Amino acid sequence: MKRSLRSLPAAALDGRRALVRVDFNCPIKDGQVTDNTRIRASLPTITYLREKGARVVLLSHLGRPKGRDPKQSLKPCATELERLLGAPVAFIDDPAGADAVTVTKRLPRGGVAVVENTRFDAGEEKNDATLAGTFATLGDLYVNDAFGSAHRAHSSTAAVAALLKPAVSGFLMEKELEYLGGALEQPKRPFVSVLGGAKVSGKIDLIENLLPRVDAILVGGAMACTFFRAMGLETGTSLVEADRVEMAKALMAKAGDKLVLPKGAVIAQKLEAGVETRAVARDQIPAGWAMFDIDPETEREFARRIQGAGTVVWNGPMGVFETPPFDHGTLAVARALADATAKGVTTVVGGGDSAAAVAQMGLDDKMSHVSTGGGASLEFLEGKDLPGVSALDDA
Repeated sequence: MKRSLRSLPAAALDGRRALVRVDFNCPIKDGQVTDNTRIRASLPTITYLREKGARVVLLSHLGRPKGRDPKQSLKPCATELERLLGAPVAFIDDPAGADAVTVTKRLPRGGVAVVENTRFDAGEEKNDATLAGTFATLGDLYVNDAFGSAHRAHSSTAAVAALLKPAVSGFLMEKELEYLGGALEQPKRPFVSVLGGAKVSGKIDLIENLLPRVDAILVGGAMACTFFRAMGLETGTSLVEADRVEMAKALMAKAGDKLVLPKGAVIAQKLEAGVETRAVARDQIPAGWAMFDIDPETEREFARRIQGAGTVVWNGPMGVFETPPFDHGTLAVARALADATAKGVTTVVGGGDSAAAVAQMGLDDKMSHVSTGGGASLEFLEGKDLPGVSALDDA
């Protein structure tokens, strides 16, 4: 367990400068934030600190700039935050600038400042100690609320936490660790995982870490085709990792009944909207056709298992989610999770396409938890160390 912001006494916050790593990596078009989801996710931590009289200094990256790029400035994010808070937000153009420290110290109690894109300095992604030292001069304590960046050992997520104490988790980070950690360590049974995506190779570490913990793994997406091939079935022109077929055989032997594969597939001859589609049993995929989604029978079986679970963790789409009608299986899983949540099942949705499907249907608030970090949540569930979490103080 890591120490959280709520563990700090009021005296540790009042008048103090809280250096907060947030995730404002938002889409921006024509100088405007087009999706403020990540900014809104940080508001509970920012608001709490303001109410406690802290001076709030925010760090974030945006995109992958090569040096200082005005198109990837955090200024639009600062403007959007100002709108959401209904209060002024100062902007620090350069954390190493002559007046940067002065600006942070002159903030009123409850004042907020945003520092320019951390990745404008090449040292950020190298976890550079000098840059971390520069960041540390801007605060009196450190709060990491950027779970989506926690799997990166960067100056603003790892090195600075060793220099600025206390170093604690914000409310969003705390919630991520509570739900993801709880699912792995103390799940309500039965514990069911739903995994999708294109490649078995991308989920092998996840499957290996989950197998001893779960009661069932429901497999969808193109990765199911590699398992079909391992069963000796015809897969047509479906995406199959030929070099992973033996590994798939070994996984099936190891998992036994825990590994639940689709009963059938929705197939087509090419991946386009409006093409002829068929729903067929998994042993009836003809040559020249490819699986692009799970079939309705599999949707019903997966829904039944999800609604009979105690805990469900979902990571990865069931089909080619970006191209309707091959989004149907993914949306069916999203609906099943929402129904299960209403019945008391703990449901945890990983980031990426799974979170996008939930958002598309307006079901975000119908899940127990939707992770803000696709890569970070995947690595956490794989059992890997997250540098941005490890760097925080232990509880």
